[in-house]
Amino acid sequence: MDKQILIKYFKDFTRVYQKNTDIIKREVECLKVQYPFMFSTIEEGDLFVGKYEYPVVYFVPQTYSNRAGVGFAYVFDEVKYNELLQFDLSDIEKRELDELKSFWERENTAYKTRAAFSKEMQKALPTDNWIEEPGVAFPLYRMAGSILNYDFLLQNGISGILKIIEDKKKSKSEASVFNNGMITALDVFKSTCDYYALEIKSFSKNVKDKKYKEHLQKLHNSLIEIKTEKPKSLLAAIQLMFLYNSISGSLNYGRIDEYLSDFLIADLESGKITREEAQIYINGLWKMMIARNTVFDGRAIIGGKGRRNEKNADQFAVIAMEATRITNDILPQLTLRLYDGMNTELLEKAIDVIGEGNTFPMLYNDDVNINAVHKAFDISQKEAENYSPYGCGEYIIHNKSFGSPNGIINLLKSLEVTLNNGKEKITGREVGLKLGEAKDYKSYGDILNAYKKQTEYFIDQLALQQELGYNIAGETAPFLFLSILYDDCIENGKSIFNGGIKYLGGTLESYGNTNTADSFSAIKKLVFEEKVFSLEQLWEMMKANFVGYEKERQLMLHSPKYGNDIEIADSTAIDIHSHLCNYTRDQINKTSLHNYLIVNINNNANTVLGRTTLASADGRLENTSMANGNAATGGMDKNGITALLNSLVKLDSEIHAGAVQNLKLSKELFKKYKTKLIALLKGYFKSGGAQLMLTVLSKDDLKNARIRPELYPNLLVRVGGYSARFVELESDIQDEIISRTLY
Repeated sequence: MDKQILIKYFKDFTRVYQKNTDIIKREVECLKVQYPFMFSTIEEGDLFVGKYEYPVVYFVPQTYSNRAGVGFAYVFDEVKYNELLQFDLSDIEKRELDELKSFWERENTAYKTRAAFSKEMQKALPTDNWIEEPGVAFPLYRMAGSILNYDFLLQNGISGILKIIEDKKKSKSEASVFNNGMITALDVFKSTCDYYALEIKSFSKNVKDKKYKEHLQKLHNSLIEIKTEKPKSLLAAIQLMFLYNSISGSLNYGRIDEYLSDFLIADLESGKITREEAQIYINGLWKMMIARNTVFDGRAIIGGKGRRNEKNADQFAVIAMEATRITNDILPQLTLRLYDGMNTELLEKAIDVIGEGNTFPMLYNDDVNINAVHKAFDISQKEAENYSPYGCGEYIIHNKSFGSPNGIINLLKSLEVTLNNGKEKITGREVGLKLGEAKDYKSYGDILNAYKKQTEYFIDQLALQQELGYNIAGETAPFLFLSILYDDCIENGKSIFNGGIKYLGGTLESYGNTNTADSFSAIKKLVFEEKVFSLEQLWEMMKANFVGYEKERQLMLHSPKYGNDIEIADSTAIDIHSHLCNYTRDQINKTSLHNYLIVNINNNANTVLGRTTLASADGRLENTSMANGNAATGGMDKNGITALLNSLVKLDSEIHAGAVQNLKLSKELFKKYKTKLIALLKGYFKSGGAQLMLTVLSKDDLKNARIRPELYPNLLVRVGGYSARFVELESDIQDEIISRTLY
């Protein structure tokens, strides 16, 4: 892009921000500068519009960079800023850019949140950089997981929503400023429709393919239509949803089969499109989602109880799964909600698609999850029917609740700090409670209770940090596009983080759960029951990374491990899990949050955090991966798949907001034993299994891909709550996936 255009954007965005002190007016004026500037032009083959790229400074509810924050965000890694500096700039231009950079380094929302930390929070959360620096707990600055009411959007259209806002403005005069802000935001949306309509006209002039040219004309007409009317076709409905999703900054798509299926069936029955054309449309939508590259997000939900027109929705769901099979990519994160009595075609189609090597759809069990969400979130069963997994596996209530995962806790590091009198070993930094050193704990109960107290200390600070983040976000901006499509905001005349929505909660990401449980199993057996060595001696072995202690390490590796349906190991895992989840859930008594819940999702953080975690009492070496999600440690589930599944269902699903169960299955299971496989999965779900994320491989695929990556460019694997191309992963993440048992 032209240097002057980029610099002008940076200066204009900053100028309107500085000029407007009212948060509603400021957001609107910044949005006018931001859009359609950040939207990309249409490219050959695109069936829809709405792709974008964030510039150096921008307004958004969630950013891709952990440290860039939420709301008014500045890219701290300076990639975008350096793009500006690569141009031939005058001294005056360089000075101007440096001044702008200096302003945003302190004005962005993440900085403001950090600056508001109490002294205790600063001690417990000394660093933001969980990727590189060791620590027990880390804050995240974001408002992740918004799932908007796209059904409300499509049923009313922009014009219908404007009328609802206008009517509410008349009945609630005190909310008129907020309502005017929403109206102006929707004007920005309409301007973007005009922008793309002109783009398509210009682009079409050079298109030779007659059929594609006809499609572009339909798309042009749809963009004009959705400005002033409700969408009348599947094409217009998809475009309205996707463009609004993009401009809002939301990264997930909710129950896509419910809100698009009626448009699909209406078009099919009227003869407006054929089923083949419908498939092409959904394939095209999938490609737009893929282009956004939202690796940790991009959930699209199909199936499940509580859909308005189940028969129509099921037809859409089958087409959606076929689109996933055809595109064969890591996005969108297609999720199938299953339940007893559902259309059997859906599970059969899912098994066929997964069996070809796709990692989607992910499978969620409504018969467990609806009741679990009802209890964990303390909401009605009817509301719980609208649970939606998002991101890497967290649950949210579709367009009714917000529960951004704004904190990380490493349980294995918490145990390490407990053994080291509150100090983090690598840095020597005092981050936790001074409860004693390894030699001071005289019984298993002593060390277990001290660990729990230590962990509670960090949970307390993370819950306060979550509440603070919402307060700062609410003081900074109304997040108009989110507020418009979140239930109750228009009705209440309040923005999403200022009392507008019904359920404002939070989630805490936990890592190292399995290794911590297995460590306590080993400590109980080897230290306090068999007295093979003391806890002080164990701590010395851990600090030495077991160098010179291989015999003792083997004893630890062969201690009972979670994932084998062994009572002693599984009961310890249940204890660690229950304490963590219940104490976290009780934070609602110390904050204004409606709910605060654990999510044991494990993206790649089990490996990243493992890089700065000492060796552990389960025999794991320092700087290596921890187990993923609720899974057994890689290769330690030695009693077969039934035993593993039996262990998984023992962890209470009614006290958290999502957990990951990853399984690595052979293609042979799908080809030769499909009937038995389906029976196994049904048995697991009937026994209380909440969900499964499957990676399907031939026996030596992963090892061969390490040797000849060029032969396996599209080998897809589940990392944690997200998928990736195996050959694109870092080597230690590859190692962790290879270590998992292949069934």
